[in-house]
Amino acid sequence: MKGQEHNKGTLKELKVNIEEKVVDDFEMMAKNTGIPMADLVVIALKRFASSHSDYKGSTPPATTK
Repeated sequence: MKGQEHNKGTLKELKVNIEEKVVDDFEMMAKNTGIPMADLVVIALKRFASSHSDYKGSTPPATTK
């Protein structure tokens, strides 16, 4: 994960209000890993999006056996 590049390409700002504990946890993770906060957030959001493709209406068709 540390060797991967994140936030490539055109960037767009996203402002959200989230629970203080979540922010505190991400600040701690950024401090402990040296990974910038923005990269940690992008990693988390990309992982969430990839595991919830149905939210985007792009769920692959189910296969039957």
